[in-house]
Amino acid sequence: MSNLTALVSGLIFGLGLILAGMANPAKVLAFLDVEGAWDPSLALVMGGAAGVASLAFAVARARRRSYLGAKMQIPDSRVIDRRLVLGSLAFGIGWGMAGICPGPALVLLGSGSAKGIVFVGTMLLGMGIFAMLEKNR
Repeated sequence: MSNLTALVSGLIFGLGLILAGMANPAKVLAFLDVEGAWDPSLALVMGGAAGVASLAFAVARARRRSYLGAKMQIPDSRVIDRRLVLGSLAFGIGWGMAGICPGPALVLLGSGSAKGIVFVGTMLLGMGIFAMLEKNR
């Protein structure tokens, strides 16, 4: 049941990314180009997503188990350290250069896009390097 739920959730998330334009790197780059031909339409999408996520996290924090019975795994650290800042900077720079973040990259991968294939490949490489560094830490 949880695999089916994950599949349906992923399909709905991917459809939402496509409908919102988040899977279009050119649209994302136009949103990030605030000094050029700025396209503010994604601000509404991001604001709506943040609002829905805030409600979902509020509900999740009040629970010990998910609706499917899995243990809740919500990070509780509020520490802003060098690792968090550097990771955030790397994410933002990568997003600004490619116009792709991990969720839309999986949508692009599913569509057979070369950009999606390259992005997901490099993302997996980065995750592997991070895991290796964390293991040796």
